[in-house]
Amino acid sequence: MKNITASVYSFEKLRQEGYLYVDKTEYIWNLINPAGGSFFLSRPRRFGKSLTVSTLKAVFEGRKELFKGLAIYDKPYDWEVHPVIHLSFGDYNVTSDAMKELPDYLTEKVKRISAEYGIEVSGSTPALCFGDLIDQLAKKIKVVILVDEYDKPILDNITNPEIANIQKCLKGFYSVLKDRNDKEHFLFVTGVSKFSHVSLFSDLNNLTDITMDARYATMFGYTQEELEANFGDRIEAVAGEQDLESFKAKIKEWYNGYRFEEKAKTVYNPVSFAKFLESGGKFNNYWFSTGTPSFLLELIRKNHFSFEDVLSNPVSSFAFDAYEVDKLNPLTLLLQTGYLTIDKAVERYGDTAYMLRFPNLEVKGSFEAYLTGDCSGLHVDQVKDSVYRLADKVTAGDVDGFMETMKIFFAKVPYDVHLKNESNFQLLFYSIFMLLGISITAESRTNNGRIDAVATNENFVFVFEFKLNKSDEIALEQIRERDYFRRYMDSGKKIILIGVNFDNTAGQIDRWSYETA
Repeated sequence: MKNITASVYSFEKLRQEGYLYVDKTEYIWNLINPAGGSFFLSRPRRFGKSLTVSTLKAVFEGRKELFKGLAIYDKPYDWEVHPVIHLSFGDYNVTSDAMKELPDYLTEKVKRISAEYGIEVSGSTPALCFGDLIDQLAKKIKVVILVDEYDKPILDNITNPEIANIQKCLKGFYSVLKDRNDKEHFLFVTGVSKFSHVSLFSDLNNLTDITMDARYATMFGYTQEELEANFGDRIEAVAGEQDLESFKAKIKEWYNGYRFEEKAKTVYNPVSFAKFLESGGKFNNYWFSTGTPSFLLELIRKNHFSFEDVLSNPVSSFAFDAYEVDKLNPLTLLLQTGYLTIDKAVERYGDTAYMLRFPNLEVKGSFEAYLTGDCSGLHVDQVKDSVYRLADKVTAGDVDGFMETMKIFFAKVPYDVHLKNESNFQLLFYSIFMLLGISITAESRTNNGRIDAVATNENFVFVFEFKLNKSDEIALEQIRERDYFRRYMDSGKKIILIGVNFDNTAGQIDRWSYETA
């Protein structure tokens, strides 16, 4: 049985050291056949982009022996050796001044590659050095250029006041590719985000975006069939005495669910699944171990972003477009970074629109915990502890205990953080109930200054109406008038209606009252 790994991104090392490799070389062959081409593809982090770039590098270096037993090995391909310029920005890191450091970083990258080929490059700027490298390597045969994590210098500096100059520096660097198209055999650019061509790849009109191309929708990640074919024995081993089908269904619920084209199969995050196996089958948050970008959470709050609207209504294809750094759209970023994914496509007045969802429990639970923490100013651990206690109170049917736990939660929230702003108040309540839905069934709907929420378990249904600066009686009366509870009447469960008023001046729950339906 071959070893598995979540931390080796070198195709050569995987093959030479006997690690399991899920064969994706059919996609590689389709990408490079016929010869030539310039492609761009974005995927969320930790989705196998670096391994794919490393695999392409091995192909263009003519290392056919590494591919024995894989789909591409017997394909009609000449394995011609090309000089490969492999630029990976995964090690980019700002130490003090991003704008001063970036040119030196880019120049050092180019010079390191030139040294590997035994040549010296000249030029007073990173772009001139890069151009000289291409010119020298392409004297006998066209070069292959592979750019991995092209956008990391931008994402790491997205809130930097110098971001426009950083972007300009990168644009100048990448502009070299435009003028040397006749010297390039193959160009492949990948990263997390999709910035517009105007931003970085000016006039590089031959760069084909295959991010949502159905042919490559499952090139990254594992389909259910690939998972069971390659890891079936390991899944059985970690399942132990548990029911195997139920166990596999739980794995799917936690780590599958990403869809990169509306009709494509969903895929598993490969790193999360590998870590799951490495841990002996422990269900946990692996993808989020590095945390959620603070700028994204801040952007969600500043734009009064409504998750309810986005998850309840179709969004246009414009949500998937490239964007400019000075016009950041929370929805576009959430899609590109993998926090949201395509559920299905729907027709809207002749156009294609998309229903969205969180990919899986790993992403949903972790993101909502970070979002709640960001809205409340509390640490994620404090958020999770409060949610567990809330779930316990619902399980026990304890309304007063639930509300007292909510009061304790709000008492911890720093006074200057939250709830003067009504949209922040709504976002915080929404995220709490969505997070509660990981432990029990819970949902929250916001609209016109009110929040109604439902939390259920096997025996109880709590129907809440939260009012802001009004009264608990008004809230309770609204539940009665609008029949929020009607759809639960035949559930056989005890239904409890709860009206709550929140005083945003005090930043605390004011009063609550409740009755049985």
